[in-house]
Amino acid sequence: MGIKTYIKITFNSEGANPSEVMSRLQSLGFKPVTGAYDMVYEWDNGATVNDAIWFADKIHETLKGYNVLFQLETISE
Repeated sequence: MGIKTYIKITFNSEGANPSEVMSRLQSLGFKPVTGAYDMVYEWDNGATVNDAIWFADKIHETLKGYNVLFQLETISE
Protein backbone atom coordinates (compact mmCIF):
# COMPACT_ATOMS: atom_id res chain seq x y z
CA MET A 1 0.00 0.00 0.00
CA GLY A 2 1.53 3.31 -1.10
CA ILE A 3 0.95 6.86 -0.01
CA LYS A 4 0.20 9.54 -2.58
CA THR A 5 -0.22 13.30 -2.30
CA TYR A 6 -2.51 14.88 -4.86
CA ILE A 7 -2.52 18.59 -5.64
CA LYS A 8 -5.18 20.72 -7.28
CA ILE A 9 -4.12 24.18 -8.41
CA THR A 10 -6.24 27.28 -8.99
CA PHE A 11 -4.45 29.75 -11.22
CA ASN A 12 -4.88 33.52 -11.12
CA SER A 13 -4.63 35.59 -14.30
CA GLU A 14 -2.46 38.05 -12.33
CA GLY A 15 -0.12 35.28 -11.16
CA ALA A 16 2.60 33.14 -12.68
CA ASN A 17 2.12 31.22 -15.92
CA PRO A 18 0.64 27.73 -15.42
CA SER A 19 3.63 26.16 -17.18
CA GLU A 20 6.00 27.82 -14.69
CA VAL A 21 3.95 26.64 -11.71
CA MET A 22 3.80 23.10 -13.06
CA SER A 23 7.55 23.12 -13.69
CA ARG A 24 8.24 24.18 -10.09
CA LEU A 25 6.03 21.38 -8.78
CA GLN A 26 7.71 18.84 -11.05
CA SER A 27 11.05 19.89 -9.55
CA LEU A 28 9.63 18.65 -6.20
CA GLY A 29 8.77 15.27 -7.73
CA PHE A 30 5.13 15.80 -8.74
CA LYS A 31 3.87 14.17 -11.94
CA PRO A 32 0.99 15.52 -14.05
CA VAL A 33 -2.22 13.46 -14.05
CA THR A 34 -5.67 13.78 -15.53
CA GLY A 35 -8.86 13.74 -13.53
CA ALA A 36 -9.91 15.52 -10.36
CA TYR A 37 -6.34 16.60 -9.51
CA ASP A 38 -3.58 18.24 -11.53
CA MET A 39 -0.55 16.35 -10.21
CA VAL A 40 0.48 13.50 -7.90
CA TYR A 41 3.49 12.82 -5.69
CA GLU A 42 4.14 9.15 -4.95
CA TRP A 43 5.88 8.58 -1.63
CA ASP A 44 8.47 5.94 -0.87
CA ASN A 45 7.31 3.29 1.60
CA GLY A 46 7.45 4.39 5.20
CA ALA A 47 6.19 7.96 4.74
CA THR A 48 4.34 9.38 7.74
CA VAL A 49 1.79 12.09 8.41
CA ASN A 50 4.65 14.28 9.63
CA ASP A 51 6.38 13.78 6.27
CA ALA A 52 3.21 14.96 4.50
CA ILE A 53 3.02 18.06 6.71
CA TRP A 54 6.69 18.85 6.02
CA PHE A 55 6.02 18.42 2.30
CA ALA A 56 3.01 20.77 2.45
CA ASP A 57 5.30 23.43 3.95
CA LYS A 58 7.83 22.80 1.16
CA ILE A 59 5.11 23.20 -1.49
CA HIS A 60 3.94 26.41 0.18
CA GLU A 61 7.48 27.83 0.05
CA THR A 62 7.93 26.73 -3.57
CA LEU A 63 4.73 28.47 -4.70
CA LYS A 64 5.12 31.60 -2.54
CA GLY A 65 4.77 34.71 -4.68
CA TYR A 66 3.21 32.84 -7.62
CA ASN A 67 -0.33 33.99 -6.72
CA VAL A 68 -1.94 30.55 -6.96
CA LEU A 69 -4.16 28.59 -4.60
CA PHE A 70 -3.57 24.91 -4.03
CA GLN A 71 -5.36 22.04 -2.33
CA LEU A 72 -3.60 18.89 -1.14
CA GLU A 73 -4.94 15.44 -0.39
CA THR A 74 -2.67 12.71 0.95
CA ILE A 75 -4.07 9.20 0.96
CA SER A 76 -2.99 5.59 1.37
CA GLU A 77 -3.81 3.42 -1.61
